[in-house]
Amino acid sequence: MRKKTFKHGVHPPDFKSLSSEFAIEALGLPKQAVLFLNQHIGKPAVPVVAVGDSVKTGQLIARQDGFISANVHSSVTGKVEAIGEFMDSCGKLSQAICIKADPEEQWVDLVDDEDYLQLPNQEIIDRVKDAGVVGMGGAGFPCYVKLMSKNIDTVILNGVECEPYITSDYRLMLEKGEEIIAGLKIFMKVLGAKKGIIGVEDNKPKAIKALYSLVVGSEDISVQPLELKYPQGAEKQLIKACVYREVPNKGGLPSDVGVVVQNVGTAVAAYQAVRYRKPLIERVVTVTGSAVRSPKNFYARLGVSFDYLLESAKGLIAPVTKVLSGGPMMGFAVASTEACTSKATSAIVFLRKTETCSDEESVCIGCARCVDVCPLSLLPGRIADAAKNGAWDKAAQSGALDCLRCGSCAYVCPAHKKMVQWIDLAKSKLAEKAAKESEK
Repeated sequence: MRKKTFKHGVHPPDFKSLSSEFAIEALGLPKQAVLFLNQHIGKPAVPVVAVGDSVKTGQLIARQDGFISANVHSSVTGKVEAIGEFMDSCGKLSQAICIKADPEEQWVDLVDDEDYLQLPNQEIIDRVKDAGVVGMGGAGFPCYVKLMSKNIDTVILNGVECEPYITSDYRLMLEKGEEIIAGLKIFMKVLGAKKGIIGVEDNKPKAIKALYSLVVGSEDISVQPLELKYPQGAEKQLIKACVYREVPNKGGLPSDVGVVVQNVGTAVAAYQAVRYRKPLIERVVTVTGSAVRSPKNFYARLGVSFDYLLESAKGLIAPVTKVLSGGPMMGFAVASTEACTSKATSAIVFLRKTETCSDEESVCIGCARCVDVCPLSLLPGRIADAAKNGAWDKAAQSGALDCLRCGSCAYVCPAHKKMVQWIDLAKSKLAEKAAKESEK
């Protein structure tokens, strides 16, 4: 099958071989779980338990608050020790529920609806909603909201995983292909889509082969090999590559062009929610980096500490200067390895000094490399300069709100401009301005 791609982008080294050949390992139970109330896009969930309460694994502990929000469930059996502010991976204090784990685990009652595809669409949506399923590629958008989209003819599953180092989705595609296909069929049924596509980059030939063997002969589901290019895992770029439709800037959504995109991990979680009514309480996390003694992919409970995961990977063999949650392009440096995993934690990457860039910004030389690689054809340097000067309206006019913060511009910039940080600042200031105007 002909490989497809999109315009622009970059080709960073992927470092995936560090962990790609290690099958997913289920971790033992942690001693405690710290479950944040805002591990999704939208409003934080509201606690429905109190300090001292005993909870079972899979029990609802915080209910979604509003349309764009998601339920949070206990990932362990135990007793609620505290509800309050805990330091998250960004170094900020955020509301969370801390549960001391009991080694004698008790689950909430699950089911096995073998005829789950015969359920009414609304029942399927409700089960995904009740289970707290969110986008597991990193965005954390509540899954059920996308399932309410209208006029959808195509569902694309994102198996691109274009970020360097991360292999959690790759291992899922190798080991849980049947569940990925089942989740895709659920999405297609609810949305009334006639076509399902699984997009996978060609640096994952084993995954392409494994998935293709599951859909060979299918008239409505296909596996689409894609050229190796970053950021092909971004929704707009994936849609462009797979079906050659262009989602417009200025607030355009995939549904505007008849498409819904979901991550392969989200498909597995949705399938488990619909068939078994299993809440989202665990996910695959890649623990990797050249400084890690035994890089691995773990099936980890939500709310376990990065230290616990590193210990499970047998620790470090060399000093590190930076620890990332996610990949080096779109991930972020964590303030402490005492931080805990969330629904959006796809990887923890430990970097040595030689693998990080500490160069100071210098004067822009006007080379336009940032423009050449921008997947949205924006002017990243102009946006960054506007932000640097506090010209927020100018930053907006130059496309700050459209930026998907992929980091391609910063990757190629010879002046080492902190493009993403400046654009993020512009976005936050513009959001503050919009909030103040809405209050008037």
